[in-house]
Amino acid sequence: MKTTNPPRIPVYAGCDVIAGGKSEFAAALERFNAQSVDECVLSNSETEFSPFRTTIAKPVSVSGIGTFRGSEKRTITFAPSQKPGWWIRRTDLPEQLDTEVSIANLWTSARNLVLRSGSPHNYLRMTEHIIALKAGLGLDDVVICTNSGDPPLFDESSQPLVKAVESAGIVEKKNSPAAWCTVEKPVAFAGSRGDFIMFLPAENGEKRLRADVAIDFNSVIGKQRVLFDVTPDVFRRASLARTNATHRQYLIAKTVGRLFADMRNLGYNKNNILIHGSRKYYGEPRFPSGNGKFLEPVWHRATLDFLAAVSLLAPARFAGTVVSFRGGHTQDCDLVRAIVRNNLLRPL
Repeated sequence: MKTTNPPRIPVYAGCDVIAGGKSEFAAALERFNAQSVDECVLSNSETEFSPFRTTIAKPVSVSGIGTFRGSEKRTITFAPSQKPGWWIRRTDLPEQLDTEVSIANLWTSARNLVLRSGSPHNYLRMTEHIIALKAGLGLDDVVICTNSGDPPLFDESSQPLVKAVESAGIVEKKNSPAAWCTVEKPVAFAGSRGDFIMFLPAENGEKRLRADVAIDFNSVIGKQRVLFDVTPDVFRRASLARTNATHRQYLIAKTVGRLFADMRNLGYNKNNILIHGSRKYYGEPRFPSGNGKFLEPVWHRATLDFLAAVSLLAPARFAGTVVSFRGGHTQDCDLVRAIVRNNLLRPL
């Protein structure tokens, strides 16, 4: 792994806008290209992932307070899988089939990614911070076992999940070469608020995933941008980045929000989320940069949110470049869905 200031900031040209407006995309792209890179982490090799499909060596469990019911303990278990892909198994619903981690089984992306299949009760909420490990660690095949649709929440964001998986061991399936895919042409989704998502094909058939992600908040967070190659080292470090909320959102949730069932039992507190105001953070932000910024928000967005959407594409690993400006869950998933719907993936 190599951390550096890029000799040249990538400048992206137009591409096929398969969702959203072309004029909106052009305007957002111009703003993105004008934003400087705050941190660049590029790899010296084409890929740092195994050439074979991988799974976990043995089951491993992780527990924490409930994300949506903070008064209760929640546990998820990562288990080996012989079939390709990631699967969610509700152990409290033994009559239901496992839910494949796929864009086809995305129930909603309004606030977080909820995956469901079969019964309306056969779901798991806030899956993004879990399934991002698929792309981030190069972990191809796994079963997530849980007896609840409510995942655990941690002060260290998703790092306890990463540590658990790596402590159990990631093993190769020596008789199964890893499958890679890419998009056949540059494609983009343009949002309605100056945002866009872009997927670019792998260059020269390289089996590498590169991400260029920028955010622009009207708060102390401000403008942030990171450019990096997805490797286990980079993902392991970035998995410490917490989700963020404005100070106003946090106050509402802890006061009048208690009148509403979907907010009353939230497990969020000042340790497990990053709270920000117009001029300051409430708590200690992470990932200080040399230019005085704290890059925790953009690293969370780039890895634990954006890579989760990439993980929904296919059982195969995605190679190419993914670019995001002011994006969110719905934008990510709209483009992933459009890519699949239009048969724009091809194997490498």
